[in-house]
Amino acid sequence: MTETSERVVIAGGGPTGLLLAGELALAGVQAVVLDKREGIEEFSAGMAIHSRSLDLLRLRGLADRIAPEEIFAWPRTPFGFLWLDLTEVDEREYTHAYPQWRAERLLEQWVTELGVEVRRGSEVTGFTQDASGVSVEVLGADGTYRIEGRYLVGCDGPDSTVRRIAGIPFPGGGKSYYGVLADVELTGGDHDLFESGLHETGVFGALPLRPGMTRLMTIEFDTEPDPDAGAVTTEELLASVRRVRGREVEIATTHFSYRYGGRTRLAERYRDGNVFLAGEAAHQLFISGTQGLNTGLHDAFNLGWKLAATLRGWAPPALLDTYEAERRPVGERVARHSRAQMSLMHPLAEMTPLRDMLTELTRHGSVNQHLMEATAAFGYPPEGTVPAGDPVEGEPHPLTGQPVRDVALSTAAGDSSVGALLRGGRGVLVDLTDGAATGAWPEGWADRVDTVTARPAPEIGAAAVLIRPDGHIAWADGGSDGKGLEHALRTWFGEPAAPATGKE
Repeated sequence: MTETSERVVIAGGGPTGLLLAGELALAGVQAVVLDKREGIEEFSAGMAIHSRSLDLLRLRGLADRIAPEEIFAWPRTPFGFLWLDLTEVDEREYTHAYPQWRAERLLEQWVTELGVEVRRGSEVTGFTQDASGVSVEVLGADGTYRIEGRYLVGCDGPDSTVRRIAGIPFPGGGKSYYGVLADVELTGGDHDLFESGLHETGVFGALPLRPGMTRLMTIEFDTEPDPDAGAVTTEELLASVRRVRGREVEIATTHFSYRYGGRTRLAERYRDGNVFLAGEAAHQLFISGTQGLNTGLHDAFNLGWKLAATLRGWAPPALLDTYEAERRPVGERVARHSRAQMSLMHPLAEMTPLRDMLTELTRHGSVNQHLMEATAAFGYPPEGTVPAGDPVEGEPHPLTGQPVRDVALSTAAGDSSVGALLRGGRGVLVDLTDGAATGAWPEGWADRVDTVTARPAPEIGAAAVLIRPDGHIAWADGGSDGKGLEHALRTWFGEPAAPATGKE
């Protein structure tokens, strides 16, 4: 059987794949999610989400669905074996305790409401592509079938089938490591174990999650997981604990276990024709800080509106190329800091002076701020987002390429916010002069860009901003003359539906 459709096929139903599907559906583009798992378990390796990732969810009204008891800000977050004091940084850099499985449940509910089809127990086993699109082979409960679409996006993790078949190299660097993570019930004298330490052979941690449930984690360096190993057994977990800690722990029940490791890896490219990579299929990062989850969510947010614009017919010719141009440098930066964290955790005696020195430096708030921002690596450099040949003389506005702040706005229609304006997944041009800007704004993009007049908002720092559907600022005006706006509109939102009039 072959299914034919003008749609996007997404391999992988984790947070990255689900968010991507939702972004496409929001723009009126059909997507189908194929996930080999039968469902979402109430256990996951990822336990944290960054404030900037919550900002993405807030732009779609999803953060409001999270119950207060399900999430809380961590007072500290790890960087290697250092602990960064979040009370010393901007609250926008906070990390929040929020298990990945909860994020998946939230996103699956959202995409279901939007009409996205999520096929559980369906694994991508192959594909071919030509100029017209992709033909994907799927193994499901009733056997093998094919599904066709315009694009295929691999969100299928570090062992990505999509990446392998596309022939995209996935080179690694830095220290190799192997570890086991498990949520267990401990017994005997270990029932309330709380421990975190660097040992001669690696790292061991025991973190109480709730009464009766403890998360165990080991990291052993200069080795890698066996790619052919089956499911993690209690014996494997205990053996790793013993090698690192020197003695075992008493386990009554294991509820969830996960093997991880290898090296930090980054795909050489994020696109091959009609095939794209996102999330951990594009970058394998150190497990600390849930960097893979947060980076993957931003990959999806960047790619979704660009695929939709192309399928809706209004995208500029090079728009899809900006996905890799913007997101792969972010992957490079995060991978570099991932390798640095792994090095800091290595038990080599030579690393001790470096750890001690950095520990002293982290007593300064500016250092904590820098490390948090560098690890998260959100925002794109202005030179990467300024339209080529922009007629505006001089340097671009410093806001260009940065995520917009979700601040309250007073508009002609009443009180609103930046996040509320972006909820529909469209571009937004916000005139923050309360209509005092000279001349008329360019017309012809009303089918894809909303224009809103609001009172000045000093928190934004501009007289007008053009915001992309992913919440990044495509253009900003420090005055009120609108120079360069039409060029930015053409670059990011294509040619106008009608002849453009207004400011050049």
